[in-house]
Amino acid sequence: MDQQVTDGRIRRGDQTRRVVLSKAVDVASVDGLDGLSIGRLAGELDISKSGLIAHFGTKEELQLATIRAARAIFVTTVVAPALETPPGSKRLRLLLEGWLAYSSDRRFPGGCFFARASHEYAARPGPIRDALAVIDEEWVRLIAETVAEAQEAGEIDPTVDPAQLAFDLSAFLDAANLRSLLGDDSVYDRAYRSMRDRIAAVSLS
Repeated sequence: MDQQVTDGRIRRGDQTRRVVLSKAVDVASVDGLDGLSIGRLAGELDISKSGLIAHFGTKEELQLATIRAARAIFVTTVVAPALETPPGSKRLRLLLEGWLAYSSDRRFPGGCFFARASHEYAARPGPIRDALAVIDEEWVRLIAETVAEAQEAGEIDPTVDPAQLAFDLSAFLDAANLRSLLGDDSVYDRAYRSMRDRIAAVSLS
């Protein structure tokens, strides 16, 4: 009986945590990580502050948990579908197209969660910036590795620097996300054409 009670509490606790983080990622994508507070989320979700404190402890712990939740959503939405395709140029295109869809479809109301959070914390040393820097590095490195795989497959010029190409392509993505938030949705088409042309210029087929 005690085990059943304990298991039930754990399940309820996990469900509460998922609900809170689902709300937190949406709030942070619009108002920034500083816009998160245990009091605000408790009020909007009609959950006691003491209950949220029991789950997250401090605002910083809540922010870090929100970053991890956003990363999981990004991986599921953008990365995992592309990785179902064999290594090569097609996988590269799917990664980039998936990112454009993730931003333009407003998977997060404020566009790319990580662009918003990174602009907010880039000049503020500490655990939040460190967590965001790791995720940014993961993404750019994944693009570079995918470029390198396309080179090994004979699809991209082997003299191209994968890191430089990854930097260029991610810059197109970031520019599209920012300008879309300023009201210009045509930037997604522009970014797509820019990436297509950049890849075509180094492709062997």
